[in-house]
Amino acid sequence: MLLVDPEKKLSFTRTIQNGDLVIVYEKHDSMKAVKVSESSVLQNRFGMFKHSDWIGKPFGSKVFSNKGGFVHLLAPTPELWTLVLSHRTQILYIADISLVIMYLEVVPGCVVLESGTGSGSLTTSLARAVAPTGHVFTFDFHEQRAASAREDFEKTGISSYVTVGVRDIQGQGFPEEHVGSVDAVFLDLPQPWLAIPSAAKMLRQDGVLCSFSPCIEQVQRSCETLRSNFTDIRTFEILLRTYEVRQGKLDSFDGDEGISTGSRPGKRKQPSSDRSSLQGDNGGILAPALPVMAKPCSEAKGHTGYLTFARLK
Repeated sequence: MLLVDPEKKLSFTRTIQNGDLVIVYEKHDSMKAVKVSESSVLQNRFGMFKHSDWIGKPFGSKVFSNKGGFVHLLAPTPELWTLVLSHRTQILYIADISLVIMYLEVVPGCVVLESGTGSGSLTTSLARAVAPTGHVFTFDFHEQRAASAREDFEKTGISSYVTVGVRDIQGQGFPEEHVGSVDAVFLDLPQPWLAIPSAAKMLRQDGVLCSFSPCIEQVQRSCETLRSNFTDIRTFEILLRTYEVRQGKLDSFDGDEGISTGSRPGKRKQPSSDRSSLQGDNGGILAPALPVMAKPCSEAKGHTGYLTFARLK
């Protein structure tokens, strides 16, 4: 979501209003998108929350239920929207999206072509990157998917930066009206090599193209086609490894093969003479602070796809 004031200028201080879309954050793995309606309530395991209590509060506020439970009300940024949107197709996640926007060199004012739209995960991030003076033209051959994407872009407040079209880019190519006027092109197609010649015509000199493909055979064939009009061809695979960081006892984390790490070997007990440093103001012994530990999460995302970038000669 791009927060705008009544004059349609970007704003970072706007408060929650009736009709806004908010991300209700319950915990790190439990979030949902909710449209604020003054007469509505939200009920979950933490209690009942009145939408009327949310109106006028800044995004990020902590609100309480009738039972004393609480949630946080977050703005539907592209990062959070990617985690809660309806999956009409397989989507790109934050790690891939970050690399795409960086290597496509997308900045405010850019014009970007995208095919296909899918669930709109990448489109939402592209819209924020080109705002407030740029534009994203995204295409999908499936009419119902395109219509659903338009509805989502209206809800998240980016419809003025995105135009959704229904078109078979593999068979028809991009519309001729964009010839020579585009800064970047993104392809997420089963046969991207069929659309690369059209994409080359759309790009300005030195423009950048990116193609996302799940299979290495698609990458090989695309690179063969890219060599005729593009240079600086490179392919990446992003493997994201997240860590769990928390405070606790050493034996609360299991080591490899389920073996408890237990206490550290070879450590002698602290001499009693050194314990004076742990004494409180009243002479009592203070409990030592629990250590902060980190370990890789057990459920790590594996292969998502290959990202191939190339620059127009």
